[in-house]
Amino acid sequence: MSGAGSPGLQPSGEGIRLAIIAASWHENVMTGLIAGASRACAAAGAEATVIRVAGSFELPVVAKACALSGKFDALVALGVVIRGGTPHFEFVCDAATAGLNRVALDHLIPVGFGLLTCDTEAQAIDRAGLPASSEDKGAEAAGAAITTAITLRDLFA
Repeated sequence: MSGAGSPGLQPSGEGIRLAIIAASWHENVMTGLIAGASRACAAAGAEATVIRVAGSFELPVVAKACALSGKFDALVALGVVIRGGTPHFEFVCDAATAGLNRVALDHLIPVGFGLLTCDTEAQAIDRAGLPASSEDKGAEAAGAAITTAITLRDLFA
């Protein structure tokens, strides 16, 4: 599992404004991811706003709108795509990943990557930060976004 070697980020995010952009598919998994990201923001002292979108494919366009709004210092993109029997999985994962990366680079805003790309629902549940989960990818994505926002703020101070 990818949790091995995790840096265990615990940033102080006082003054950081963060948008948690979350897809709506797989509600049980999404509930866990959103809760984990929200907990990480609260623990860091960052201000978080949750914005729901239809699915993972829609994450980049809303992330771009958040970046352009000037209201946020960092973004967290949360979603889950579970492999099926068609190429849909690859198309959605590739488009969402490339789009989120483009938002981060084009707008110089951290985007915490919390898009789960799993073979099975059990794998997604195991990463969702639920009581029986072994990992909390929502919290990890928020921690990465807050840490990067602090780094960028310090670089431009």
